[in-house]
Amino acid sequence: MAPYESDDTTGTAQDEDLRTGRRKAARYVVPVAVVGVAAATIGLVPALADSGDPDLPKITAQQLIDKIAKSDVQRLSGTVKITTDLGLPNLGGLESSLTSGAAGGGDGSSADPRAKLTELVSGTHTLRVAADGPDRQKLSLLESGAEYSLIHDGKDVWGYDSKSNEVYHGTAAEAGKEHRTERPATPKDFADEALKSVDDTTSVTVDGTAHVAGRDAYKLLIKPKQSGTTVGAISIAVDAETGQPLKFTLTPRSGGAAVLDAGFTQVSFDRPAASTFDFTPPKGAKVTEGKAEGKAGDKAGHGEFGEFGHGKRTDGKPDLAGAGQGFGKGMEGATVLGKGWTSIATFDTGAKGGLPTGSSDGALGGFLGSLGDHVSGKFGKGTVFSTRLVNALITDDGKVYAGAVTKEMLVKAADAGK
Repeated sequence: MAPYESDDTTGTAQDEDLRTGRRKAARYVVPVAVVGVAAATIGLVPALADSGDPDLPKITAQQLIDKIAKSDVQRLSGTVKITTDLGLPNLGGLESSLTSGAAGGGDGSSADPRAKLTELVSGTHTLRVAADGPDRQKLSLLESGAEYSLIHDGKDVWGYDSKSNEVYHGTAAEAGKEHRTERPATPKDFADEALKSVDDTTSVTVDGTAHVAGRDAYKLLIKPKQSGTTVGAISIAVDAETGQPLKFTLTPRSGGAAVLDAGFTQVSFDRPAASTFDFTPPKGAKVTEGKAEGKAGDKAGHGEFGEFGHGKRTDGKPDLAGAGQGFGKGMEGATVLGKGWTSIATFDTGAKGGLPTGSSDGALGGFLGSLGDHVSGKFGKGTVFSTRLVNALITDDGKVYAGAVTKEMLVKAADAGK
């Protein structure tokens, strides 16, 4: 590993402290379909914050990362605006159905969070969030004339869709543990993933200051050093007082609007009212009970809200590069090639012939094929499906290569696999 660039001393003890702090910061997993291979490895480049508004004490990147790692905000409430622009084609709502099914399908209830919160992968949404310690959280997705709420209160997890008047009920596996009931949706969720580990594939600097949701904040800038990635930069606004990430912005290397922009528009670190987490199914509501599959170690504390599926890295570490659940069960056995921002997840679907071509599904295969670019190489032939961040190559012999990398990188990986 190359030594960290620094304007201070960079001894072994300092590097170890940085890794320890980074591990503390990385508590939650983010949907990789949104963040791709964000910050699988980070090489630290401390820099002094520019003068600006607000006028805050100067801080190095290492000090700011340590501040995030040491932040232990247990109570907060506020409003989050999240915009996702992956450049997906407008399919008249079909794309939402596809992503809903990719996330696991749920138990047929419109209130099942595994299906409902996949709506966050496209468009602009407003969320209300609240937390009071590890056992009480609430997330509400505000919609036109309706609201979807996900409430975690002790051993109970409730999902309620006011539009359909349906309720989903799950039971947490263990009370007193740090449960997590919602898909990653807040700036901290995304920031924790981006700061997972440290290496020399990325530069990290402090990029001035800002006002976010009425709070003074430092801006942490993360940029890949590797070529071949579709990630341009990640900017994280960090509350100067608490170390809580307030805003997360990921821009693609191709330029243009952010792929992901999630930030508080209003936030309070006071304890929310206890009634915030109260829930009783409304009269006449259809209640669906979730399967009791919880087990110790689940991030959500229960099986039905467990982590997004992960593959396995060649070094045994969790997969940070898989393209979410969009490829179904195959991702569970994925292997990650490469390192850092150019990591590529690969797995075999077991379905020869690539896209559906039979008489019963030929129309679907033709439709999907029209959305991709046909490519060929030593591996044979296949189709590349592209977004502004994550790209995936499906070969005609049923293999999938996916990551936040260019089409050329995917073809190169497929050729090397032959």
